[in-house]
Amino acid sequence: MMDELYREVVLDHHRSPRGASALDNFDVQASGKNPSCGDEVTLQVRFDADTIAAVGVLSRGCAISTASGSMMAEVIEGLTVDQAQEVADRFKAVMHGGEFPVDVDLGDLEALEGVKQFPVRIKCALLPWVTLLDAMLAHHQGREPDTISTEGLRDDAEPMNVTLEDRR
Repeated sequence: MMDELYREVVLDHHRSPRGASALDNFDVQASGKNPSCGDEVTLQVRFDADTIAAVGVLSRGCAISTASGSMMAEVIEGLTVDQAQEVADRFKAVMHGGEFPVDVDLGDLEALEGVKQFPVRIKCALLPWVTLLDAMLAHHQGREPDTISTEGLRDDAEPMNVTLEDRR
């Protein structure tokens, strides 16, 4: 029953992705690719000081990647960069076998918990998140973001190590 509910949540986000409109103006735009599945994401972020004021997630790919980007758009808008980093770190930990946190609101992301049973699909779920992390870092550093690729990022028990701290 819960599997069916989660499947419906993922399909809803895939069919009607939130944040799927391009922003009229943005502070940073980043791109990410998952060559193993063919997923592509372009992420646009507008900041208000240190807060994510708006996010546009333009996705092309599988249901998991599109749904994850949609769920991310719902969760991060209005958060500070540090809070968005925390949510990304917590979600990455869950994808690699951790439990869902009770102290951080991950919105509908719990519906993606079953993805961690399929290591190759973890990259699909994390693509929007690692792209977001690089976008925030690039904005902080005053540079253009790199195109993120999940190729070469580990999809075993080790988290994909794209964090603001790791890349500073």
